[in-house]
Amino acid sequence: MRVLVATDGRIDPQEAADYAVPLAGDDPITVLTVVEIPRRLLQELRQVMGEPAEVQVDADVEYVEPPATEVETPRGWPGDDAMIARYLEDKRVEYTQPVVDALVARGATATGKVVEGEDAAKGILEEADRLDVGVVIVGAHGQGYWEGLLGSTGTKVVRRSARPVLVLKD
Repeated sequence: MRVLVATDGRIDPQEAADYAVPLAGDDPITVLTVVEIPRRLLQELRQVMGEPAEVQVDADVEYVEPPATEVETPRGWPGDDAMIARYLEDKRVEYTQPVVDALVARGATATGKVVEGEDAAKGILEEADRLDVGVVIVGAHGQGYWEGLLGSTGTKVVRRSARPVLVLKD
């Protein structure tokens, strides 16, 4: 069965692997994180601070990968898309890689993935549908009264999902 493990970086990798590996069997496991704010943050910063000053650099490879073809490397401001892509990739590694490593150590095939979205629960459910997973694994952090009143991402996934959801309580 295909398994989707959704994490914001706080799920215990070993516990997630304890449950995900037996459920998945030989099927691949996807470890997903949904990052909610990068594009909105850039828009708000631009409204407050204005457009960035022109930055002249010899190469922008620290922001984006070098081109695959023999084309002159672009100069100047790398642009929102490149910065967001770099930020999302950093978050993918930071949040999903510990879980992926725990899964692989137990013999599973696992990959990390990041998506950008305004609503983490919606992003998790859309990816679960896209992958046609048999179960979604999420963490519950129990952060108190307001979380229970307003609804955590895990709670929203459980309420909205047509698929089984396994909640790991820390």
